[in-house]
Amino acid sequence: MEFGILGPLRMTAAGRSYVPSAPKQRQLLAFLLLNANHVTSTKSCIEELWDLQPPDSALSTLQTYVLQLRRALALCPEIGSLRHARTILRTHDNGYQLVVGPGQLDRHVYEALVADGRAALARGDDLTASACFGDALALWCGDALADVKAGPLMRAHLIGLAERRTAVLEQRIEADLRLGRHHQIVGELAELAATHLTNENYHAQLMLALYRSGRQAQALESFQRLRTTLDVELGLTPSPRMRRLHQAVLSCDPTIDAPPGHDPGLTLDLAVRSG
Repeated sequence: MEFGILGPLRMTAAGRSYVPSAPKQRQLLAFLLLNANHVTSTKSCIEELWDLQPPDSALSTLQTYVLQLRRALALCPEIGSLRHARTILRTHDNGYQLVVGPGQLDRHVYEALVADGRAALARGDDLTASACFGDALALWCGDALADVKAGPLMRAHLIGLAERRTAVLEQRIEADLRLGRHHQIVGELAELAATHLTNENYHAQLMLALYRSGRQAQALESFQRLRTTLDVELGLTPSPRMRRLHQAVLSCDPTIDAPPGHDPGLTLDLAVRSG
């Protein structure tokens, strides 16, 4: 049995999907998967499904949804019975727990790869870090749970997941820059900067990649676009670190030259290392 939340909701076995079609059951399954292996309180389930206006029958309806999810699980050949399904979707005094094993949930695989990547960064192994982060990001198939209607608690989870995904992408790109892969990632960074018009990290990384690819004028144009966007949309100016990078590009500061032989200190200061 495999479960997925890094994209469309997924519950599959032997290539067949067992995801329920009813919207509320899908929402409950997704919410339980976001809290996989932890007890999710009955109160939280009701709040997620009905927000602040639960019906009088909320508790009994929730119990019905749990039974229907167990029946969907029981259809999977490797589970095969409602009795076994109860050991996967467990009832506790104060809520429910969806138990998934190692490697069964894509989020767990993703988080393990990210942890490996950050451990590699800590020991200065950019090659391994880039590979781990790349493998982790490849597990995403669009926005998390994009095909599920999210309630208030799930929305908070999804915002956190998206923010951490962005941080991992920035760390992978930073590792690639230190590895001298500026030519390979210019196109990716141009797309990211165009999509995230006020994200200074992407613009800083794009400026470095362009400059190191011999495209100083385009690197300076990228800064000007960011400055204009920040001014028009937010009434802000670029941060001091962006202005330092702009000046470094203008003056062809050797500290931002491509490896080998450059000082990585300035490069590391140009992108926030989110953790």
